[in-house]
Amino acid sequence: MASNENLPPNVIKQLAKELKSLDESPPDGIKVVVNDEDFSQICADIEGPVGTPYENGLFRMKLALSRDFPHSPPKGYFMTKIFHPNVASNGEICVNTLKKDWNPSLGLRHVLSVVRCLLIEPFPESALNEQAGKMLLENYEEYARHARLYTGIHAKPKPKFKAGAISESTTALNVDQTNNETPDAASAIPSSMADIKRVTTTSAQDQQVTNVPVAAAATAGSASVVTTTTQKREAGLAKVQADKKKVDARKKSLRRL
Repeated sequence: MASNENLPPNVIKQLAKELKSLDESPPDGIKVVVNDEDFSQICADIEGPVGTPYENGLFRMKLALSRDFPHSPPKGYFMTKIFHPNVASNGEICVNTLKKDWNPSLGLRHVLSVVRCLLIEPFPESALNEQAGKMLLENYEEYARHARLYTGIHAKPKPKFKAGAISESTTALNVDQTNNETPDAASAIPSSMADIKRVTTTSAQDQQVTNVPVAAAATAGSASVVTTTTQKREAGLAKVQADKKKVDARKKSLRRL
């Protein structure tokens, strides 16, 4: 269990119980980041509520607990930059629950839920960001545009990669390469005069390659290699002849056209 000189043992025990509950049953849109080594700094990731300018954003915030906690309220801070009337430029959060309405019986779950609700319903009357507060009261569309801009720049969630996607892409790439290396006979049939010339030239080149003297393989020092090379050469010649017949047939059909 974590120990912290800034917090009494009984408070640490209570916090450990609350953090376990938050981890096993998190509030909607809130995930606590547990640090067993320091309970005086409680961090959480808050999802931007749907229908607000903060939608699709992920905001990291923290609660700083003093030694007098829970008799004195924690201080709340947004670590992710956000355009909000009740959040100062240094990230400090202004909400009555953490000030005059604080009660020692309030738990971490309640405090975190209140902070997320603040993204749904700001209070411009007690603004720490005067520009955001004034804009919210006078021109909501302009306020929302600024808030969305900040969200898109600073609160964009990190992409999640699926392990299977990488292996699937690799497999597809290998299949494509295999297909390119060993095309079937049907795909070798040309569709134009230019293709006929290309195939004829390629076939001639292939025939030249397969006509390499078997003696070159024999000089490698293995009779089995010679036999294998001969078989490959014969198979290659058969394939070239078959392809040439198809090319000739294609030429005849083109002449008739």
